[in-house]
Amino acid sequence: MSQSQHIIIVDDEAPAREMVGDYLKMHGFAVTLCDGGKSLRGVIETNVPDLVVLDLNMPEEDGLSIIRDLKSRINVPVIMLTATASPIDRVVGLELGADDYIAKPCELRELMARIRSVLRRSAPVKAATPEAAGAKAEKEQLVRFGTKWLDLEAQALRDDEGNEHPLTASEFGLLKVFAANPKRVLSRERLLELANARDAEAFDRAVDLRIMRIRRKIEIDPTKPAVIRTIRGGGYLFSPTGEKG
Repeated sequence: MSQSQHIIIVDDEAPAREMVGDYLKMHGFAVTLCDGGKSLRGVIETNVPDLVVLDLNMPEEDGLSIIRDLKSRINVPVIMLTATASPIDRVVGLELGADDYIAKPCELRELMARIRSVLRRSAPVKAATPEAAGAKAEKEQLVRFGTKWLDLEAQALRDDEGNEHPLTASEFGLLKVFAANPKRVLSRERLLELANARDAEAFDRAVDLRIMRIRRKIEIDPTKPAVIRTIRGGGYLFSPTGEKG
């Protein structure tokens, strides 16, 4: 690892954030500790992290509003820490763009596994594209999704002008599954399995929310989806030629 990946830990309880921070430093990560939303915003002004570990239950500003604000500023992966383990908080957090969650008190080795998994899914966004040698391969890595192109190599969603549209790691996971299974009906369970979702209980309800959000980005008319279609009683189907014309 030529340059340490930078992780911000946001938790109002000093012992908790220090314990997680020390463990991550021990495993080679660069770590910044923040006690809430205000200090987090101060850090990202000058130093955009590779990932944020965020406690949802904080007194001054709750984690959900921090996620909403953070995602409006930068497209950074977020893992939520939740003591209440409320399904509503989890689903709302996932809908707002969080990439995973873990219950507190957390097993540090499990948190590390989740961090590595989310970083693996989001890391190629920063990778430089190869030049001439990779031109053909690069073309093969592009999949048309309605009004956009999905770049599998860079894990990015772009329009015809080349502008990038923010995509969370979990949204990319679903699009990648659809790209590999065109014209096949995929149940929610199968989608979760293929996308390697960590926790089916939380992600099951979030599948519909994520697909609704993906449709807003790729469909000509999100209210009449033609690219990712809902199959009654079956699940979802990716129709590559969904856009009529």
